[in-house]
Amino acid sequence: MSSPHLRSTPAPSTPVAACMCARGAACSSFAPGHAVHLVQRRVVAATPSEWIDGVVTHTDAAAGEVIVRALDGTELRLWNASGAAASAVAGEPVAVHGRYHALWVAGRLFNVARLDRL
Repeated sequence: MSSPHLRSTPAPSTPVAACMCARGAACSSFAPGHAVHLVQRRVVAATPSEWIDGVVTHTDAAAGEVIVRALDGTELRLWNASGAAASAVAGEPVAVHGRYHALWVAGRLFNVARLDRL
């Protein structure tokens, strides 16, 4: 005779995942504004004509915001959780990838969210 199987109630889970960067740890999300994914690095390298050159006009490291004035005069408001605002300095030349939400500043690639498109 076999013993009856005990069925336990599954533990409840939350449907919303919190990124670790909100807690000061390494970013665990590849959504716009968070960690740079290997595929993102490759697609921005493969599409050099889509970079937008500009100059940093304002940064707010506490809010994670970087404001860039493109060479055509367009203002780009960007957000990043992993320190782009701390790396950027007003007056510094940068490049923003128009399609794949990336910012190249101070020799480093950041994944950014475009706040001006919300």
